[in-house]
Amino acid sequence: MSQDTSERRDEERLQRIEQFKRKASPASPWQYSFRDAILYALSVGCKGTERRFVYENDSDFATLPSFAVVAVHKAKLDYQHLLPNFDARQLLHGEQFVQIFSPLPVNGKFIVQPSLVDIQDKGKAALVITRASIVDPDDDNRVYAINEVTAFVRKSGGFGRTKPVLRPAAATAANKPPARQPDAVVEEQTSADLAALYRLNADYNPLHIDPDFSSKAGFNAPILHGLCTFGISTKHVMKQCAHCDPSRIKSIKAQFAMYVFPGETLRTEMWQLGPHKVIFRTRVVERDVLAITKAAIELHTETVPKL
Repeated sequence: MSQDTSERRDEERLQRIEQFKRKASPASPWQYSFRDAILYALSVGCKGTERRFVYENDSDFATLPSFAVVAVHKAKLDYQHLLPNFDARQLLHGEQFVQIFSPLPVNGKFIVQPSLVDIQDKGKAALVITRASIVDPDDDNRVYAINEVTAFVRKSGGFGRTKPVLRPAAATAANKPPARQPDAVVEEQTSADLAALYRLNADYNPLHIDPDFSSKAGFNAPILHGLCTFGISTKHVMKQCAHCDPSRIKSIKAQFAMYVFPGETLRTEMWQLGPHKVIFRTRVVERDVLAITKAAIELHTETVPKL
């Protein structure tokens, strides 16, 4: 293939990407009940004593803020044709960003609107950012929350670089921990059966349950869902830095740095940066490796009750 032909094809690909970003993709319904909210809470390690999140008759019954990530599995967006040499086996979930405008109710009837935020050429790989907006069609299309998923697709780069799109500052922040000891630390040993439970949140990838499949992927055993680690870490920060009040969580951002095996112990280390931001990272204690890095939670101002 001549250089001119290659450059022309790359330009055509970039044009298709821009067109796809402006395209309105079909939305999918997402309806859930309090049972789904409870299942999610249990699948990120909530105990029976944490009745606010596991008992529907509790006076303060609420969903966990990270429950919003479940909507990602309803977002159907076929962008594969935009990438050269796309192979789903080469796709890695790199980062997750959740922005919460209103806490999700314990029973919900929404639509999930998918969209392509950006595709960036990283040389030998492509960086794909997709969005899943949780929308209430019966309330003037009110947006309750958005998820932004950053995927790293190996062997799909080399098609030409473009300027990254503007995203919320919290979605791109480096979130480097301060050079001091953490302000708070929480350790939690995960259940050996946690991946089997978490997959019931509609994440049925056999990597998390089938030893033969995980072995072919290079793991000694099925691994825990990254979004499960994300949910556990968010729960730790909410308890320590937001008085266990889910309505105070404004946004959550994390980078997935290492896999976790069910049964391993997670240590979430937290640094409070003023009243509205907590930087955190999550370590696998047994292997002394970081599973989550470049992570932070933004907080709403604490509501002071009137006397």
